[in-house]
Amino acid sequence: MTDSQATAAPLGTNPTAPAPDGARTAADVVTPELIAQLTRDVIGSGRTANHTPLTGDKLADLPESTPDDVATAFERARTAQIAWARTPVRQRAAVLLRFHDLVLQRQAEVLDLIQLETGKARLHAHEEIQAVAVAARHYGRKAPSYLSPKRHTGVVPTLTKVTENRQPRGVVGQIAPWNYPLELSIGDALPALVAGNALVMKPDTETCLTALWARDLIIEAGLPAEAFQVVLGEGPVVGPEIVRHADYVSFTGSTRTGREVAQGAAARLVGVSLELGGKNAMLVLDDADVDKAAAGAVRACFSSAGQLCISIERLYVHESIADHFLARFAERTRAMRLGTSLSYGADMGSLVGERQLETVTRHVEEAVAKGATLVAGGVARPDIGPYFYEPTILDGVEAPMAVCGEETFGPVVSIYRFTDENEAVELANATPYGLNSSVWTKNGSRGRKLAARLRTGTVNVNEGYAPAYGSVQSPMGGMKDSGLGRRHGSEGILKYTEAQTVAQQRLMPLAPSFGLDDEKYAAFMTTSLKVMKALRLR
Repeated sequence: MTDSQATAAPLGTNPTAPAPDGARTAADVVTPELIAQLTRDVIGSGRTANHTPLTGDKLADLPESTPDDVATAFERARTAQIAWARTPVRQRAAVLLRFHDLVLQRQAEVLDLIQLETGKARLHAHEEIQAVAVAARHYGRKAPSYLSPKRHTGVVPTLTKVTENRQPRGVVGQIAPWNYPLELSIGDALPALVAGNALVMKPDTETCLTALWARDLIIEAGLPAEAFQVVLGEGPVVGPEIVRHADYVSFTGSTRTGREVAQGAAARLVGVSLELGGKNAMLVLDDADVDKAAAGAVRACFSSAGQLCISIERLYVHESIADHFLARFAERTRAMRLGTSLSYGADMGSLVGERQLETVTRHVEEAVAKGATLVAGGVARPDIGPYFYEPTILDGVEAPMAVCGEETFGPVVSIYRFTDENEAVELANATPYGLNSSVWTKNGSRGRKLAARLRTGTVNVNEGYAPAYGSVQSPMGGMKDSGLGRRHGSEGILKYTEAQTVAQQRLMPLAPSFGLDDEKYAAFMTTSLKVMKALRLR
C-alpha cells in the first residue's frame, strides 16, 4: 500500500499524510512462511490466488481444490470424526475454551488478516474477535449441558424409562462468506465441532487466510487436524461438491445461492441451515433521543462499509423529528473518516471488490436519476483505494428504484418518513426479507412491544445489531427469504445433532399380559390414560 493510502481521510478530502513510522504493509503480514503454514493441509491440485481490496494487489498464491479433492477431504474427515465423537464432550468443550484464550492473546495477527482480506476498518474487524470469543466461551461452557442425555416421561410412568440422546450428524459441510471471514467461518464451526462432528469448510477464496488462521489456532488448542478440512475454489465448482458429500450443510450467503444449496441438500434428505439476504429496517419513533439515534444509525448502516448481513439499509423516521434526525445523521456521516491503515482510527474501510462497488454505484446513480435526493456521500474514492465509496444517505427513494427493495450490501441507506406506529410496522415488514431490525425509543416497554410485531429473526431496541447478535444464548437467524435455522443458543448447536430416543420397558410389556385378553387390556389402558390425564402427567 502507498503512503497516501495509509491514513484515515475525512470525506471530501484526500489522505495525503505519510504513513506512520513502522506501519505494517501486506508484505509484512502475509509472508511466504505464513502462507505455507496456513495452507499446508489444504487439499488442492490446482492454483488460485486472493487479493486485498485496499490496493487490489495479490496477497497469496493458494491451492485450488477439484471435485476429487473435495471427496478426499470428506474421506479424511469421516475417518477422524469417529474418534473425535468418542472424545468426552467436556474434553471437546475444553478445546473451545483454550481457543477462546488464544484468539484474545493473538488477536493482532488476525486483525491484520481480516483488514487485508476484507478492507474493513480495524474496529469493525475487532467485532469479529468479540463475536468469536463470546461464541467459544458460550459453547465451551454450555455444550455439555446442551448435549447431555435428557430424561423424559415414558408412555407409562415408572414402567417406561425414556432417554433422549444427541448424536453428531457426521461430517458437516460449511460454505462461509467473505464479509465476516473469522466470525462466519470459525464462529459457525465451533458448535458443529464441539457436538462431535468433523467439518469440511469452503471459505471464500478472497478471505480464506483468515479462516485458515482460525483453523490453525483451534488445532493448537487441541482439535485433531484431520477433523477440520478446508477446500478452496470457485463457488459453482466446489460448493455443489460440499452439498453432495455433507451430512449437514451450513451456508451463509445470498438468497439465490441459498435456494440452490437447499435444493441440493433436499435431494439427499440432509438438513441445512441458511443465513441469507436482508433489507433491514430501523424505526426511529417520535420519542427517540435524536442524537443517540443518529449516532446509532451510523454504526448500524456503515459498519464494515455496510457489508454486514444485519446492517440497516432502510431508515423509517417519524415525521415530527425526521428533519432534525436527518440533519444530525448527515452531519455525523459526512464527518466519517475513510482509511486503509492496519491500525485503529478509521471509521470505515473499503468495499470488498469490483462487484460490490458496481452494485453500490448502480443503486445510487439510478435512484438519483429517478428523483431521489443525495443527502451525503454518493461518491467513489479511488484516491484512497480502488473500491472505496463514501457512506451515502438517500432521501425521496421510491419503488421501483432498485435501492428501494434490493439488498445493496454496501454503505447506502434510504430515509423514509411515517406518521404512526402501525404505518411504520407495515412499511418495515413490506419486504420478502426478515433478518434484522432496529427500534429507537425512550420507552423500553413501547420498543419491545413494537419489536414483537416485526417479522425479523432479531430486533434490537436502541441499537442497530450488536445486542441481539452478541447475546449468544439466544437464537439468531432469518424469517421469510432471509433463511432457515438459527445460530447461537441451543438451536445453534442442536441443529448439528440427530435426536435419538431410547425407551426401556420394564416389568410388563405394552401388550396383553398377566392373563388379560385383548378386550380387558384395552379397558385397562383406557383407565390408565384417564388417570394419567387427571394426574396432569405429560
